[in-house]
Amino acid sequence: MLPKEVIESINDQIQAELSSAYLYLSMSSFCEAQNLPGMAGWLRRQWQEEQEHALKLFDYVIARGGHVVLQAIERPPAKFKSPLDVFQQILSHEQKVTASIHKLYEVALKAKDYPTQIELQWFIKEQVEEEKNANDIVEQMKMIGDSGTPLIMLDRQLGARSKS
Repeated sequence: MLPKEVIESINDQIQAELSSAYLYLSMSSFCEAQNLPGMAGWLRRQWQEEQEHALKLFDYVIARGGHVVLQAIERPPAKFKSPLDVFQQILSHEQKVTASIHKLYEVALKAKDYPTQIELQWFIKEQVEEEKNANDIVEQMKMIGDSGTPLIMLDRQLGARSKS
C-alpha cells in the first residue's frame, strides 16, 4: 500500500501531466492557425505523451492499492507571441514538470517507498529528454527566426515526428 503522502503527491503529478497535455493541445491549435502543421502535429504528439504519463501514474497508484483523486485542470493560454514563444514556454514548462517530479521523488524517498522511487526513475529520465528536445528546438528557432524558408523546413522536420 502506498503511503498517504505519496498518493497525494502522485495525484498532484497526475494533474500536472494532464495540465501539460491540455497546454500542448492549445499550443497545437495556435500552430495550426499559424499554418505550421508540422509543429501542430509535434505538439499533438506531446499531448498524447502527457496523457500516457498521467495514465502510467494512474495505473501505478491503482496497482499499489491506492485511490486516484482527479483534480481540476486550468484553462491554458490560447494565444502566443510567436512559434519561438511557444517553444520557449514549452522549455520553461518542462523545467517546472521536472521540478515537480523531483519533489515527488523526494516525498517517496522520505517515506522510504522504494517501489515508487524505482517507478519515478523512468519519469526522471524522460524529463531529461523532454528538456533537451525543447531546448534544441528553441535554439534552432533562435537561429532561423519566426518566418521564411528555414521555419518551414523546421516545421516539416517536427512534423515527421508526429507521423512516427
